[in-house]
Amino acid sequence: MNNWRIFLFIGIVAGGCKKPYSPPVIDAPNSYLVVEGVINSGQDSTIIKLNHTVKLSGTVNVNPELNATVTVEGDDNTTYALTGTANGEYVSAGLDLNNAHKYRLIIKTADNEYRSDFVPVLNTPDVDGVTYAVESDGVGIQLSTHDPQNKNKYYRWEYDETWVFTSAYQSIFKSNGDTVLIRDLVNDQIYTCWRTEHSSTIVLGSAARLSQAVINNSRIAFLSRHSVKIRHKYSILVRQYALTEDAYNFWQNLKKNTEQLGSIFDAQPSQINGNIHSLTNPQEPVIGYVSVGTFTTKRAFVDQRNLPAWLDPIVPDASCKAKAYLYKYTDPNGGGIINQVDKYLNYNKTLINVDIPIDGIYMRGNPYPIGYSGAPPECVDCTLRGTNKQPDYWQ
Repeated sequence: MNNWRIFLFIGIVAGGCKKPYSPPVIDAPNSYLVVEGVINSGQDSTIIKLNHTVKLSGTVNVNPELNATVTVEGDDNTTYALTGTANGEYVSAGLDLNNAHKYRLIIKTADNEYRSDFVPVLNTPDVDGVTYAVESDGVGIQLSTHDPQNKNKYYRWEYDETWVFTSAYQSIFKSNGDTVLIRDLVNDQIYTCWRTEHSSTIVLGSAARLSQAVINNSRIAFLSRHSVKIRHKYSILVRQYALTEDAYNFWQNLKKNTEQLGSIFDAQPSQINGNIHSLTNPQEPVIGYVSVGTFTTKRAFVDQRNLPAWLDPIVPDASCKAKAYLYKYTDPNGGGIINQVDKYLNYNKTLINVDIPIDGIYMRGNPYPIGYSGAPPECVDCTLRGTNKQPDYWQ
């Protein structure tokens, strides 16, 4: 038997004997507490999010801890209660904590009590600047900061990205369900919108190996030259948090375990040890690290007019095609005269999904339209992906 036939036979037999394998961790019943948030020592609100881990094989993605009692406690015996919300968030107005003391978080649930370690208050220095650098394949967002007192050398950054975008078509007409009318382009335009997204990666910086607590032009985000975010104008609001060395190590370990796995050359999974502990069951893992301090912010803009003329940009709306809909359309298949406007644009008069009217179709010398062009909502209505209200900070 030829070698290729032997390999083919083995492949068929092996393929026929395959059985699905689900690692035990997929269906593990354990549900561990996850604590997210920072105790804000200044005038800004403190928001602590409590959730539980869920089974990978389950259908539930979020499992918030509701009806817990959450308290901030100082080593001087001062206490500050947080108020719970319906989604597992616990909130307090500005606490204005004393920088000379340390603080911790106490969480009491129906069947357990958790406490974090006492940690010092860190006053985060200002962000010196947020800039961008044009690279061969996109734009890198960079941040610089320093601590004049040369104390804070560890940082974590979060950011909100906002960008303006447009629909594939600008609609100057709309249907009220029964009739197509001229659209109010001041109060009801759906062509230009803004979208905001929160950062989803862990971004860290350290100046521990430097003699001075200075971080210069550290990249915190990257925008591909094909990204819709920089087709027009883009804004980023960065929040900077100073960290202790222990907190930095926790976030660095979490980053390695969640973002840098995928090949044999990446860091291998390891135990993520935070500073929150279960009093009821000391062996129970608790995921999270509670820090105390202030944060500082900085906003920057990137205008497409200041960028190079990128080659072969990706146009996400290329699949959108407008169609013509007439009040009197003669069906070539013998179906008579059809009112396509009612059938495809006036949603009260049809049971099918309707398009949004775009512009009028006119006959020469007739000021009244004989029909309208239209396209699916996702090609016309930008509010399906954002808001048509310009942010107050936009410039």
